[in-house]
Amino acid sequence: MAERPLQKSIKSKILIVKPSSLGDVIHSLPFLYSVKARMPDAVVQWVIAEGLASLLEGHPLIDRLWKINKDEWKKPAKAFQTIGQFSALSKELKKEQFDAAFDLQGLLRSAVIARMSGAKAVVGFREAREGASLFYTHKVSVPPGKIHAVERYLEMAVFAGIPPKVGFPLAVDNAFSSPFEFNEYAVLAPGAMWPSKRWPAANWGELARRLPIRSVIVGAQSDAGLAGEIASCSGGAAVPFAGKSSLKELVEIIRGAKFMVTNDSGPMHIAAALEVPVFAVFGPTDPELTGPYGKGIRAVIKGQVKCSPCRNRTCRDMSCMNAVSVEMVEREIRKKTLPAG
Repeated sequence: MAERPLQKSIKSKILIVKPSSLGDVIHSLPFLYSVKARMPDAVVQWVIAEGLASLLEGHPLIDRLWKINKDEWKKPAKAFQTIGQFSALSKELKKEQFDAAFDLQGLLRSAVIARMSGAKAVVGFREAREGASLFYTHKVSVPPGKIHAVERYLEMAVFAGIPPKVGFPLAVDNAFSSPFEFNEYAVLAPGAMWPSKRWPAANWGELARRLPIRSVIVGAQSDAGLAGEIASCSGGAAVPFAGKSSLKELVEIIRGAKFMVTNDSGPMHIAAALEVPVFAVFGPTDPELTGPYGKGIRAVIKGQVKCSPCRNRTCRDMSCMNAVSVEMVEREIRKKTLPAG
């Protein structure tokens, strides 16, 4: 699927450009794992969005993080400031003398960063959006929407002559201390960037009531209201914790869970990476492309709706999500993780 292989031109220093989003960064970890498995002494650096940087800080396989404020860069009023930051970043990146820069993001901004790094080889997807492929010296042809995102990124490793290996290394926060009084718990992740991917709050609350262990509701600060509503519906069976943890703390909370129930969201991919059992409610998106990926227990619960997956961010009747009943989710959880009775 690739052309113009890099062969032996990658020797000692690599730049990965993957600023966001949470799930996509998790999907990129097998690429990192493959690189270090093949070249354990190689220096690997990563360009990451500031809001996600803590996910990779202290990572044993990453030698340096370059943090960018991509949200500020989108604002027209900040254009002059952004140009200055791009220039300063380019100057510093060029000092590193990278053998290759891999743009796993595939957007104009990420392609420009990869090219201005001064790397001898700039690798990206031929089908990248926003004209990004114009900035690559080497192009990998892997059309989106054909294979899972993890496998798509691993095609770039194959292109570089690196045997693909599936592994999701996430650094452990040894300083973490559980904020909960109970030791055994399930994690509920009811948030999602698309409104169409959100299972109804009443369903989450009812599910929490039915589970034999306590639940912890996680999410961003913007999910705090939803978490409170679910906690109320649960009659106290679920503890609202959305917006109360850092990204690193979220990883450890998920790591300590007996299982997770989630929409198609970033936390879902964290759980799959940690091999925590995942029960994912899917509707408008395709689990074959963005579903939980890994070796652990994974279950996707979908309703039988002809229009799914439609990939629409909004929906008037939410038929696909409403087609997933509490009983369907509870049945999968009990079958795979809980004793009978």
